[in-house]
Amino acid sequence: MENGRSDPSAKVPGEPDRDTIFSQGPLRLKRCRYGPMLFLGSDEYIGRSLELYGEFSQLELDLLEPLVFPGATVLDVGAHVGTHAVGFARRTGPSGLVLAFEPQRLLYHILCANLALGSLHQVHARHAAAGSRAGSIQVPVLDATGPGNFGGLSLARRPQGEDVPLLRIDDLDLPRLDLMKVDVEGMEGEVVAGARNSIHRHRPVLYVENDRPESSAALIESLLALDYRLYWHLPPLFNPGNWFRKPENIFGGIVSANMLGLHIRSPHCVEGLRPIRSPQDSWQEGLAIGE
Repeated sequence: MENGRSDPSAKVPGEPDRDTIFSQGPLRLKRCRYGPMLFLGSDEYIGRSLELYGEFSQLELDLLEPLVFPGATVLDVGAHVGTHAVGFARRTGPSGLVLAFEPQRLLYHILCANLALGSLHQVHARHAAAGSRAGSIQVPVLDATGPGNFGGLSLARRPQGEDVPLLRIDDLDLPRLDLMKVDVEGMEGEVVAGARNSIHRHRPVLYVENDRPESSAALIESLLALDYRLYWHLPPLFNPGNWFRKPENIFGGIVSANMLGLHIRSPHCVEGLRPIRSPQDSWQEGLAIGE
């Protein structure tokens, strides 16, 4: 145990099939990088990655984990089944706090199961969405019996479904905030608008998905206005050093388009990431330069 986090390198992973603990219908339970993880095998991206590789978007966590320390407070807005929240919690330790928001009811239930499986009492899960106003929002009921991209549901278009609480981060009145990860399929700008005072007060590290051309400029502008330095982070979904040591890349050249944000007074230095200099900057340009 180091800094409240078990060292994954101390474990010896086996073959994916040997790491299966439970399988029923679309549900799978496997021994993954950060411990036992329940997920939907019918999920074409997150579930498939956990199934084959024992992890999801580990290259994102590799960037963020050094910025999370024991006792830190982390927000995971769009937590899905907890792949990132669990990783963050291993870093914060029991003295820290991870607030995980997930509006899709089935995914929220699985998230809670994963927190219980890991005895991660420092993670507080909320069945809620975050936005620019408080109220409620309709969220479709997920049908996991067939294949789908269950992490790709966009609430920005206001689909029909069941009423789920909609919260403003500022209304939480957090006494501290060290890192805020936002992956909400097009609603990132609304989340930032509802967290503006918290960001201004605490100056957390920001990690925000930005893959929608129609909303990119406004999102970048809102963060630059908060005195943040922004950088493109475009990690491939496939990690060659994955937990199950599988060499096959089922995701090809697919990358995640994210922004790392550091306040201008942050002591952290960034190397190897392309800075975002204006609202017109695009992640495709960053990818081309990275190649």
